[in-house]
Amino acid sequence: MGSEAHGSAGCEAPASRWLRRAWTLPLYAALWVASVALLPLLLAGALAADLARGARKLPLVRLAVFAPIFFTAEAVGLAAAFAVWLAAGAGRLVPRARFLAWNFRLQCLWARALLAAARRVFDLGLEIEGDALATPGPLLVLPRHASLADVLLPAVLLSDRHGLRLRWVMKRELLVDPCLDVVGSRLPNAFVLRDAGRNEREIAAVVQLAGALSGRDGVLLYPEGTRASAAKRARALARIGAGAEAERVPRLRALRHLLPPRTGGALALLAAAPDADVLLLGHVGLEGLATLRDLLDGTIVGRRIEVRYWRHAARDVPRERSAALAWLDARWLELDAWVDARLRALPGAREAAVA
Repeated sequence: MGSEAHGSAGCEAPASRWLRRAWTLPLYAALWVASVALLPLLLAGALAADLARGARKLPLVRLAVFAPIFFTAEAVGLAAAFAVWLAAGAGRLVPRARFLAWNFRLQCLWARALLAAARRVFDLGLEIEGDALATPGPLLVLPRHASLADVLLPAVLLSDRHGLRLRWVMKRELLVDPCLDVVGSRLPNAFVLRDAGRNEREIAAVVQLAGALSGRDGVLLYPEGTRASAAKRARALARIGAGAEAERVPRLRALRHLLPPRTGGALALLAAAPDADVLLLGHVGLEGLATLRDLLDGTIVGRRIEVRYWRHAARDVPRERSAALAWLDARWLELDAWVDARLRALPGAREAAVA
């Protein structure tokens, strides 16, 4: 599928990457063929199951419709990635900036198509507050992480809509998605181990992304590291209380929906990019999309997704570690309070704390 010499700042060995693709690419190809070829049978079975259990929102029918759309997007995305690789002479016959630009546009188109399809199939509304704050860069983007799908929000709302070239810090497990794997590995991203903590190699890969940021660039990191639940929140507070940052626990106990921010990557980015503003990305409405079971239950159908940005000028963001830690916790508590208020106002929205 092409050389990734232009791209990823991740810590994965090439052999591991190709061993993974040896099974993910055939698997997704088989699922694409099956989801398209068997669509009439899948629709009939899904409708019968929905009617039998009295599911008026027809969640299984919607899933049966969305599955071939998703796998078709994967197939088309991979074909386009191969075409880009060929047109670029295996990534070596065009300037680096042009090769990156082609792959960036491909990433935006893929994300836009998936989000548009998901909104239509699952009847999702979308409202954005503070859209004018999204540009210009350089930016450090810190989003809430609540569901399987919220990775699409920054890709569409920041990159596709505003042209912000995000450099992503993502957990390595997401590489099982072939499009993220192939195109994401060409772009300057870091795929890290979620539980690596303060592993120096992983943090170095994150810090590398903060180099030479222009007014069109940003670095995106999910400070929580994973989706929130009450059990995860309790474990995180216990881990913090047993470590060198125990003073954080009293203030972080007020969190109701978010997890305490992990400090390794976030503080390293704040220190590495002192001229970058910080953009917090909050959202509600996707709390019912944390697991496959939530999709089957139809809890996401008909939701209104609300997105809000908070922008903090670089001069107002402390970079010294202890001050930056207190600042980050304070911002996360403010975001949690906003999430709590909006969830209470959204009819039928399920709290992240019980997700």
